[in-house]
Amino acid sequence: MDLRGLRYLVEVVRHGGFARAAEYAHATQPTLSKAIAQLEDELGDRLLERGRGGVRLTAAGEVVHRHALAMLAESSRLREELDALRGLRRGELRLGLPPLGSNVLFAPLLARFRHQHPQIEIRLLEHGSRRLEQAVLAGELEITATLLPVGEGLAHQPVRDEPMLALLPQAHPRAAAKRFRLEWLGDTPLVLFEEGFALNRLIREACARHGVAPREAVRSAQVDFILALVAAGGGVALLPRLVVEDRSLSGLVALPLASNDLRWKMVLAWRQGTALSPAARAWLALVAGRPPDL
Repeated sequence: MDLRGLRYLVEVVRHGGFARAAEYAHATQPTLSKAIAQLEDELGDRLLERGRGGVRLTAAGEVVHRHALAMLAESSRLREELDALRGLRRGELRLGLPPLGSNVLFAPLLARFRHQHPQIEIRLLEHGSRRLEQAVLAGELEITATLLPVGEGLAHQPVRDEPMLALLPQAHPRAAAKRFRLEWLGDTPLVLFEEGFALNRLIREACARHGVAPREAVRSAQVDFILALVAAGGGVALLPRLVVEDRSLSGLVALPLASNDLRWKMVLAWRQGTALSPAARAWLALVAGRPPDL
């Protein structure tokens, strides 16, 4: 049902006739008459009776007029809510962040987003990147941080490209080297992350390209525990530079990798072909350092 016809009907009733209603509706009298006639044809009832004293509603017109007022009010509320969403005066940001590196990259940005848009509710899920990608594809999250290469069905924008470092105990035989070769992991236990961390797969694939199958010592989601384990002689860890550069490396040696085929490439990803909410678009713009496209 055309809301315009209902709006014209309400105006005609409010102003007692077509002439004054046309002025307020910014339309001609024939336009109003045609729209209401089409509405009567669609509903199969006469809605108005015209006389010398003006117009009055028929019994059917009374019913339609009552519902027209409700429908127009609901339409107005709908537009107000959409305007609030577009203006970031309401809504939510459903965001996924992996534990590794998010404190450095995203904590300051989330604080800024919250300051700029205090009425947007932030729903945050922290997990390994692969689990977060699945949550985006399932519709649980709208956007997530993850590592390249992203899974099928996801679009992405870059955030950070970081080199990887090898963390060794100071007593390790390779500690004096200038660069760490992945081939050396053949005779050194490797400390990896919990399942669901995309970096595990990247490390295994890089090792395979260098012809080595690393021996996994233990897994953890806590960077500080991994560093303490390495310092105690529990193995070698591979971590992105930004994760360790501001941490205490007492008892450790950090070596750049000899090859450049293993890098930590953080991106923001969302479901391909999805119309993102204004809040999500504002978050992407903030991370990219550009004005929001609302």
